[in-house]
Amino acid sequence: MKRIMATGVFDILHLGHLHFLNESKKLGDELVVVVARDSTARKNGKEPIFDEASRLSMVSALKCVDRAILGHEGDIYRTVEEVMPDVITLGFDQKFNECNIVDNSAERGIKVKVVRISKFEDSSILSSSQVRTKLLQYIGEKL
Repeated sequence: MKRIMATGVFDILHLGHLHFLNESKKLGDELVVVVARDSTARKNGKEPIFDEASRLSMVSALKCVDRAILGHEGDIYRTVEEVMPDVITLGFDQKFNECNIVDNSAERGIKVKVVRISKFEDSSILSSSQVRTKLLQYIGEKL
């Protein structure tokens, strides 16, 4: 069985997330999605609207997701050790270095392939930040 691991904050689910997760699922038999902790999201400059438990519930409910878990705080490779994926997928805009992931995983005895998933082109809204901005603009116009 080929296990795929995808990660993200998944604060405001949108078509870009669905594209990322569906394309990830196509690469294997089991898709495990790691939802970032609130503290991790904040450390990376994102203030989630939904708390980690809510985001985990939303991601868990998606048809393409076989299992969703919360990531470990601090050392992301603890999560890699827990999941033991064959493939780790990255979104087009995730700021991870593929070679670093392969090397750091190998140091822990995990042989993993890293695949960057293409950008979803069929929508003008590609990120949760863009959804947030559009909502604020809409609210501002209505006030």
